[in-house]
Amino acid sequence: MEQDLFNSRTTQFHYANALLLAKASLLAYQPPDIIQPEVARWGLDRFAFLDRGDTQAFLAGNEEMIVLSFRGTEPQRLQDWMTDAKIKRVKGPYGKVHRGFLKGLTLVWSEIREVIREWQIHGQSVWVTGHSLGGALATLAVAAFGEEAKPIHGLYTFGQPRVGGKTFARNFDLEYQARTFRFVNNNDVVTRVPPRNLGYRHVGTVLMFDHAGILQTDLHFWNHFLDRVVGRIEDLGKPGTDGIKDHNMAGYLKQLGRPGNRQIELV
Repeated sequence: MEQDLFNSRTTQFHYANALLLAKASLLAYQPPDIIQPEVARWGLDRFAFLDRGDTQAFLAGNEEMIVLSFRGTEPQRLQDWMTDAKIKRVKGPYGKVHRGFLKGLTLVWSEIREVIREWQIHGQSVWVTGHSLGGALATLAVAAFGEEAKPIHGLYTFGQPRVGGKTFARNFDLEYQARTFRFVNNNDVVTRVPPRNLGYRHVGTVLMFDHAGILQTDLHFWNHFLDRVVGRIEDLGKPGTDGIKDHNMAGYLKQLGRPGNRQIELV
């Protein structure tokens, strides 16, 4: 079973956890009749699928752990989330956050809380993940859990956009930075929106695949990358650009699975 290598009790970075949650993020793009038998093969025999408006997510669990995975969206559709009306920040958990993202989470939040309340009778650890828009919703979900003092063991996101402003980022990181791992694939343009000049900030610990697919954890590498590459919002939705190619979730999973990246450790 996939879960055999998963460490359900650690809050530190763990490669097997990253790999399974990456698979869950990719799997979230599938319909429930495909998702359920797959997570069952992972040893997760409880399943719930949520579909409200533009928000889809699934929960899968057993007596040790619960995984919450949010579905992402295509870059062309993500442009719709970058309109002036949706990009405005409003009051949310831990500070002001993207209005559209918060609305997306609100559509399914009560169901998520209810499912976890019903399932978590053995004190199972809770893991949250998502790609693209799904990563933004996953981050907001963890913030919402934090405001309710609900323990979360880990948040792993892939190619996620920024979610909130400086206050949100500061408050979030005070609680969750050490258990939040945000993967960026080289030139993935989605990770650079909404832009910093509008007051948006990223959260968590960044892990970046460079142009050769090697996973970099050195902050100096990340700062150098930011100095030489300027993200362009207008690249969203344009097929063929590196920024869009690098956003594909299957690409993230392929990079993570490279043999050299299996030995990654964070200190």
